[in-house]
Amino acid sequence: MNNIKISVIVPVFRIEKYLPTCVVSLLEQSFHDFELILVDDGSQDSSPQICDDFAKKDSRIQVIHKENGGLLSARKEGLKNASGKYIAFVDGDDWVDKYYLDTLFKLAEANDADLVETGHFREFDGKIETIKPKLAGVYNAKDIATEIMPKAIYNGDFCEHGISTYVWNKLFKRELLELILFDVPNDIVMGEDAAITYSYLAISKGLVISKIPLYYYRQRFDSIVKSIEDPQTEFYRLGLLMSFLKTKLSHILDSEILNNQIKLYLYSQILVRCGGIILNDEGDIIFNPFVKAKRHSKIVVYSSGSFGQHILSTNKKTDFFEIVKWIDLDFHKLNINGNSVQPISSIKNDEFDFLIIATINPSIYNAIKIELGLMGINNSKVLKINTNEIDIDTLLAEIGFNKDFEFKKNATI
Repeated sequence: MNNIKISVIVPVFRIEKYLPTCVVSLLEQSFHDFELILVDDGSQDSSPQICDDFAKKDSRIQVIHKENGGLLSARKEGLKNASGKYIAFVDGDDWVDKYYLDTLFKLAEANDADLVETGHFREFDGKIETIKPKLAGVYNAKDIATEIMPKAIYNGDFCEHGISTYVWNKLFKRELLELILFDVPNDIVMGEDAAITYSYLAISKGLVISKIPLYYYRQRFDSIVKSIEDPQTEFYRLGLLMSFLKTKLSHILDSEILNNQIKLYLYSQILVRCGGIILNDEGDIIFNPFVKAKRHSKIVVYSSGSFGQHILSTNKKTDFFEIVKWIDLDFHKLNINGNSVQPISSIKNDEFDFLIIATINPSIYNAIKIELGLMGINNSKVLKINTNEIDIDTLLAEIGFNKDFEFKKNATI
């Protein structure tokens, strides 16, 4: 293979059920000038054998077997062995459109772009949703510095990204990625994609964003963590990500803009991971972000995704709300603390005080609120998340984050 244009890196760890679909979707690409690097990160299921079996049948495949070191270490190992002009990342439990690589390559070459971003599909419980970037177009170095970076992490509407964190709906130039990826600490095991994407964007001179969806992201039930056993470990990991981003973006963003971007991103991630209600070390409730809701309020939770599951799991510990129903458009068999997911048509205004839409994305929040209104739900009962910056500053300090967003409350973690 002397004409490799794209190196596709696929980290592999305990995904034997999904890996064949992923690999086949890549081998059937309309674009041929690529290599496929499968990085077995010490997987103990049949995934390593699946990788080797595919490699025997197709010379474009390179298999790397390594000791388990986590997602970042697997991506780094793949990059060390890559030879393409461009790098594409694919998660081994996902799959791609036949024209995935062809489209990415043409977008990059036609616009002399260092970074390409596209839309994607979200598959969950057999249902597929199309996700498209809000922005579209070609941006030069000046545009990136003045228009894109100031809104990349937080676009001004809590808490929506201007540029998505994901690495798998993007194409990177290998020579630039090598300047970034190896500098991301392997200790960052939460928000790895954000660490790569935003620090890479900060050194990019050309960006092209297309709304064409090409990547199928599979959201699995078993990939959503439903309870947080050690919040301090979560905070420490989030602090690693946020302090890394502050260091990497400080040369391109005004300190006030940068701090505000990272602060709201950190706050949003704390809310999701902790299910909204924040506890101190003694287990006492120190923060309730759901404006107007009080202890023992009768609550309907909308969303069976990560945030929704965390809300129910946290409430099981705190017994703060009386959760009367759990609903979702994509309802399916799932049960937490006696609550199972129901369709949105199952609720009535007189059976609850407030409804929590469990998302930090305002576009999704507004779309769901409209749909609920069409179903006759009183919009005054739909709660908003507290985004008062004074309250957020107070919360972060009380939790233990310093001005550089490092978690210092328990430095021995």
